[in-house]
Amino acid sequence: MTDLVHTLDNGLQIILREVHTAPVISFWVAYRVGSRNERTGQTGISHWTEHMLFKGTEKFPAGMLDREIDRAGGQWNAFTSTDYTMYYATLPENRIDLALEAEADRMVNALFDPEETESERTVIISERQGSENSPTFWLNEEVRAAAFRVHGYHHTILGDMADLETLSRDELYNHYQTYYQPSNAVIVAVGAFDSQEMLAQIKSHFADIPSDERPTPFVRLEPEQQGERRVIVERPGMTAFLSLAHHVPDSTQDDWFKLEIIDSALTGAGSGIDNKTSRLYKALVKTGIAASIDGGMSETIDPYLYELTVTLNDGYTHQEAEDVIITEIERIKHEGISQKELDKAKKQAKASFAYSTESVTNQAYWIAQSAMLGDLQWYDNFLDRLKAITLDDIQATAQKYLIARHRVTGLLVPTGIDEDESEEVFE
Repeated sequence: MTDLVHTLDNGLQIILREVHTAPVISFWVAYRVGSRNERTGQTGISHWTEHMLFKGTEKFPAGMLDREIDRAGGQWNAFTSTDYTMYYATLPENRIDLALEAEADRMVNALFDPEETESERTVIISERQGSENSPTFWLNEEVRAAAFRVHGYHHTILGDMADLETLSRDELYNHYQTYYQPSNAVIVAVGAFDSQEMLAQIKSHFADIPSDERPTPFVRLEPEQQGERRVIVERPGMTAFLSLAHHVPDSTQDDWFKLEIIDSALTGAGSGIDNKTSRLYKALVKTGIAASIDGGMSETIDPYLYELTVTLNDGYTHQEAEDVIITEIERIKHEGISQKELDKAKKQAKASFAYSTESVTNQAYWIAQSAMLGDLQWYDNFLDRLKAITLDDIQATAQKYLIARHRVTGLLVPTGIDEDESEEVFE
C-alpha cells in the first residue's frame, strides 16, 4: 500500500492513505509530546493542555465545533498518552474541510482563558479522583513509580495531585506554544479522497502557519534496574491484586514483537479473543486461585514494561499466585513454547490486528502511532515481523527480559474496609 508522504516548509509532516470503502475520511493531528516529557512540578500538563484545546478560539467559540461536527454526522475527540497527544475527526468526505479548518485554527489560536483554565482544573482533578476509586490505579501507579525512578514514565498521564492543584495558566499556555507547532506535528488522513487534492487542501490551511525548529523534548533516560523491587499498597476493599512488571525494550525493537508472542502464550491475544487456553489462565483461573489474569505491553518510544495483573480469589495469597506465574515464566525460559502455541499466537494476532484496523479511524490512528514511534512502516510491517519469529527466538527473549533483576512486583492488600467506611481513616 503506497501512502503519500510530504513535509511542508514549516516542518509539518503529512501522511495520506486513500481508502475508498466508504464515503468518509478520518483526519488526525498528532503532536510529539506526552507525559514522558513532563518535569517534576508539571506532571499532567500535557493532558490538561489537550483539554484546553476544546475550550475554543475566537473563530470557533467553545461548543461550536461540537455542534457543527455532530450536525455533519461526524465524531471528534482527542487523547494524551505517555508519548504523544492526538486529535482526530471522522466525517463524511464532503465535510472534512471542517476538521482541517478547526485543527489549523486551534494549532495557533487556542485562548486558554484564565476562567476556563481554572474551571478545567476542577475537571482534571475530578478525573484523577475518579481513577483513584479503582484499587488497581493505586497499584499501577506505585509499580510504575518503582520501575521508573528517573524517566518520565514514572508518573501517570493524569499527573500528580500536587501538580494539578498548582499548575498555572501561564505554564499551560507555554507548554502549548512550545509543542503545538507544525514542526512538532504529524497530520494523517485516511479515507475517500484523492491524495493530491487532499494535500492541496491541507496546504491551504496549514502551510502558512509559522513554526520554529522542532522543540527538544524533556527526556531523562532510565538507568538499568539492578535488582528486583517490591511495593505493597493497602487500600479499602475486599479484593487482593498482584502485579508483576518486567522492563522490556521500546516497541520498534524486534524483541518487543517476540514478547508479544510470549504474552499471547501466557495470557492470550487480548482484544476480546478467548484466553481460556493460555498458560496462566489454566494455572490461575481454572485452579480457582484467581478470578482473572491480564497481561500486555504498550507501544512506546522508550523502553517500558510488560505487565501481568492478577485478581485474586478469596482464600488465596499473593505468594501462591506469584509462585504460579514465576513457574510458568521459568518454563518458557527453560523449555520455550510449542510450535502449536507459536502458530496459534500468530493466528490470533492476525485476527486481532484485522479487527483493530477495520475502520478508517483506526487505520489513521495506527499510522499516526507509527509516525510517533519514528517508524512509518511500523503498522504495515506488524504482522510480517510477528510471522518471522521462531521458537528459538521465544526462549532467548524470555531468558533476556523475564528475569528477577528487571522485575517490579506489586501487592495490593485490601484492608477489609469498604470505601465509604474508610473515608476518615485515609484522610
